[in-house]
Amino acid sequence: MFGPTTPPRHTPPRTTTARAALTAAAAFALLAGCTSSTSPTTTGAPDDGTRAASSSTPSGSGTATDGTEVRLVTHESFDLPEALLAEFTAETGYKLEFVRPGDAGAMVSQLILTKNSPLGDAVFGIDNTFASRAVAEGVLEPYTSPSAVAGIDDLDGHLTAIDQGDVCLNIDRLWFAENNVPEPTDLDDLIRPEYEGLTVITNPATSSPGLAFLFATIAEFGESEGEYAGWQQYWSDLLANGTRVADGWSDAYYVDFTPYEGDRPIVLSYSSSPAAEVQADGTARTANVDASCFRQVEYAGVLTGAENPEGARALVDWLLSVPVQEEIPGSMYMYPVDPDAQLPAEWAEFASLSEDPLALDPADIAANRDAWLQEWLALIG
Repeated sequence: MFGPTTPPRHTPPRTTTARAALTAAAAFALLAGCTSSTSPTTTGAPDDGTRAASSSTPSGSGTATDGTEVRLVTHESFDLPEALLAEFTAETGYKLEFVRPGDAGAMVSQLILTKNSPLGDAVFGIDNTFASRAVAEGVLEPYTSPSAVAGIDDLDGHLTAIDQGDVCLNIDRLWFAENNVPEPTDLDDLIRPEYEGLTVITNPATSSPGLAFLFATIAEFGESEGEYAGWQQYWSDLLANGTRVADGWSDAYYVDFTPYEGDRPIVLSYSSSPAAEVQADGTARTANVDASCFRQVEYAGVLTGAENPEGARALVDWLLSVPVQEEIPGSMYMYPVDPDAQLPAEWAEFASLSEDPLALDPADIAANRDAWLQEWLALIG
């Protein structure tokens, strides 16, 4: 059933880490009482050098524009082809500039710290784990694109969903077939004796998928209350059953996962990962455990006090255009929100989004994220 070829490597789409979130929270507490007329250092175009159609802002907030430029504040994983960026300029007349304060957690903290002198005009990459904080802090002016997809929370009209993805357990189907072990179907299976020592996940305090998986277990098992065990007991059982905790996605996937000569046939990854594991015979060696998936949504919005709010709104609208939506899988390894956007063939066949993903209210995440992380750290000693 499964071919012998080695699947191509793929890159995890998100770079946000919970450690960054904790660090950013500490930085915010330290700096909130300070006044600053200078902005954080911003990075230039990505290392691949494909941003000739755009430029990076050399210094952040307070940089004046002549109305023909739109400054997009975004995270390190934002990537679209040069030709597509040139089309935005051709269609709208606005030249796109980038300000990249870091990963999504650092970006939101910088937006909060500089909200009286914003870093740019528009923002892309605030996800559902940080969105409520950004809205509550007043860094976004009300705007939802007329092209916004119905059914995805727009955070009280302040954000527009642009892309989405699921963090899921992935399994090595070949290993389970060869070892005559049933494939796991839900989170409860991970703590059963027959799956002892078979799982590797990533640390919620050092990786984005790890944080999403922590949220998935909280969504599934709830808080400990009275005689109810809750997510805390689940984690105790999970660790007692030999689950390995890796610092990052790359170590878990390419070192510990059995398709890459590791000893763990269950790994925490993404719903899109099986699309990168298609073998010579046209089948995918890996598959998602659908009942374990936690949905991540990335938003775009207009920054409060933007120098070019019209350009910012045009940019948000453009991110929902069909060419951008259909480029998102190939460039950013996420799924478009437009249900009519065509997916790559391998994604459509082997890497569907979960039909019923686990989820938490963004406001609950914003209120409890740091406390949950501290409680998780206490659980693992």
